[in-house]
Amino acid sequence: MKKTVKSVTAVLLAAVMMTGVMAGCNGGGDDPKVLKIGCMGPITGENASYGTSVRNGAQIAVDEINAAGGVNGMTLELVFADDEASPEKAKNAFSSLMDEGIDVMLGATTTDATIALGELTQQENMLQVTPSGSGQDCTKYDNAFRICFTDPLQGTTMAEYIYNTMKKTKVAIIYDNSNDYSKGITEAFRQKFTELGGQIVPDAQSFGKDDVDFTAQLNNIKNSDAEAIFIPAYYQKVSAILQQADKAGLDLPFFGCDGWDGVLNQLGDDKALAEGAIFLTPFAANDPDEAVQKFVKAYQDANDGATPDQFAADAYDGVYVIVEALKKANVTDSTKIDNDALIQAMTQISVKGLTGDMTFDASGEPNKSAKIIEVVNGEYTVRK
Repeated sequence: MKKTVKSVTAVLLAAVMMTGVMAGCNGGGDDPKVLKIGCMGPITGENASYGTSVRNGAQIAVDEINAAGGVNGMTLELVFADDEASPEKAKNAFSSLMDEGIDVMLGATTTDATIALGELTQQENMLQVTPSGSGQDCTKYDNAFRICFTDPLQGTTMAEYIYNTMKKTKVAIIYDNSNDYSKGITEAFRQKFTELGGQIVPDAQSFGKDDVDFTAQLNNIKNSDAEAIFIPAYYQKVSAILQQADKAGLDLPFFGCDGWDGVLNQLGDDKALAEGAIFLTPFAANDPDEAVQKFVKAYQDANDGATPDQFAADAYDGVYVIVEALKKANVTDSTKIDNDALIQAMTQISVKGLTGDMTFDASGEPNKSAKIIEVVNGEYTVRK
């Protein structure tokens, strides 16, 4: 059950509304026919790929919706801020977005920033939909929802897949002990894999935020009887581990989670190092689905031929989810949003998205299925 906290800001806002000074104003916008969607993520720093994808994917959706006439007579505007994947900078970014007059929040992109943002949007009683914040606490408040899968779900799903489908019973883990995302998936994976009868060999190998040398961890695994390696980490660290594993002569199958998206671009000319690797994700750009291919083309046309990843698709779906909630709550004036009704509407909608058909429950979690991706001939391919 989510934690419910009384919003001081909402109470103050209600008092102001009663005076008629800012009747119905949500976030500071003053044009009733322009609804501003706040969005944030890292577009600088080591996780810049994620934020850039979220911004670009969301913009594709906004442009499509506006070209089709907007929503309930309103035009959408995306207002983006760089949070560098930092909790503290996410708070500052939200303040700047509020100054811009945002009405709803799409973001943040990464787990730690989303958690930091959660308390602020809850205080404002503002709808928050994170495209890709997968930590458990990203949706702990009643106003917060997510498009992506949770960390525990990813860990559990991959444990079942590796044990039941791939028939691996002894698996090594390399994870980032400085990152809630990586730690959360590791914990869930370990619990489920051992419950199924598997073994983690050797003990899970960890690394820190600034580590770039994984020789010790890889040697420990090489000297064990591990049959596969599971790496629940972001693509930058994954690519470095793959390169160093190759130099160490470690020839084992690799498995991962949605943070792997982007690893092929990171590897550059070394894409072959990821050949055969399998990871969980909600989206593959070469999926023949008509809606997916339409999105891929629009994204490439708008971004110099760049191929969208799951973060772009999550954000695209996030905008359409927000739009369906706006329709359900009958929001026709951005200065008179009933946020309680808008938040409640999230549990009453059904959206056919690029990342799956989804509904949402009161816990903020999406009900949808995952895809398993395999790297084949240097491309992400949906595994049947």
